[in-house]
Amino acid sequence: MRANRLSLTRREAMTGLLGFGAACMFAPAPHQMAMAAEIDATFIFTNDVHACLMYRGLSPNCQQEGKTDANLRRHIAALNLIAERYWPVEINGVATGLASAGERIATPLGVVVGGDMTDDGGGQVARPGEGTQLRQFSQRYQQGVGADRLHFPVYNGLGNHDLDQDGPPPHVDWYRRELRDYVELNHRQTVFYKPPVPVTNYDVPSDDYSWDWGGLHLVQTHRFAGDTSKGAISGLDWLKKDLSTYAGGGKPVILFQHYGWDAFSTENWDPQKRTFDDIGAGAAHWWSENDRQALLSALDGYNVVGIFHGHEHETAMVYRQGDIDIFKPKAAFLGGFAIVRVTSGAMDVVLAEAAGAHGDIIFTNAFSKKI
Repeated sequence: MRANRLSLTRREAMTGLLGFGAACMFAPAPHQMAMAAEIDATFIFTNDVHACLMYRGLSPNCQQEGKTDANLRRHIAALNLIAERYWPVEINGVATGLASAGERIATPLGVVVGGDMTDDGGGQVARPGEGTQLRQFSQRYQQGVGADRLHFPVYNGLGNHDLDQDGPPPHVDWYRRELRDYVELNHRQTVFYKPPVPVTNYDVPSDDYSWDWGGLHLVQTHRFAGDTSKGAISGLDWLKKDLSTYAGGGKPVILFQHYGWDAFSTENWDPQKRTFDDIGAGAAHWWSENDRQALLSALDGYNVVGIFHGHEHETAMVYRQGDIDIFKPKAAFLGGFAIVRVTSGAMDVVLAEAAGAHGDIIFTNAFSKKI
């Protein structure tokens, strides 16, 4: 049994919900996808929360890096007030060109997290089940009431800080499993269990999942689809089947993952400098060129209107990889996030930062295109 667990096992959760009745929710058949659904979906993307709270104080260096609970609460205050803001007409005196410019921002359908929910595998150091950082994350970035937690559904995503930490033998995979359990219990629905934020298609081996907002298809792949690091099971074949089933006929698709195509995400071992950098020719630090090409091959032929990622903290980025537009806000603990609106005719993305403790925000980058 799991000592000092911070959550129920799946069996206990499902058994406990039997008294509330069966929630029989099944994925729609492919032929039901053929009819083009209208799209008007507004959501928030954020990344690199790095919840850092330990049993006593913070993990080493977190205070200096700004990975504090106060910064997370400022971030949450800004996200919760988004529906009181307007899509910017200009940023720093330059017209944004947004299709929605000047309109009030709609209440977000959800907040999607692009990995690194926690700083140290959920915050467990000495023994399984401590989970202080995962508890902190859930008390801030899980839908609830009050000023200190998000008011919208949260779609969780895992990054290297969540999944790379080994536990002490014989519990080597314990911390990874706790994080994966958290994702599954929040999103995977069964005949007997309806999670807080149910999704349409959940892949148990990889914990990748997908859902739809109207005619928009969205896919969460954690570090990246095809990941096999630290015992992960590749979700690449699942992704191919998911897209074939739910994203045919030119249906717009948005992909969420942790790693990107920026210099930090693609760095390799440099034997001369004995470090990883963007000019090294050795082994990949995070994901390889073969990993990236395999993913792009799986996406080929589908209408991927954007990929959102995290991993790098300090720089807000809007760039392209081939024909795909890529977006990366600053890290959440630095105040960063993206506001996204996809309609049947256009896609607007604004990168922003929380400013101050009262929900103020600064818009930094704007992007718009017809789709």
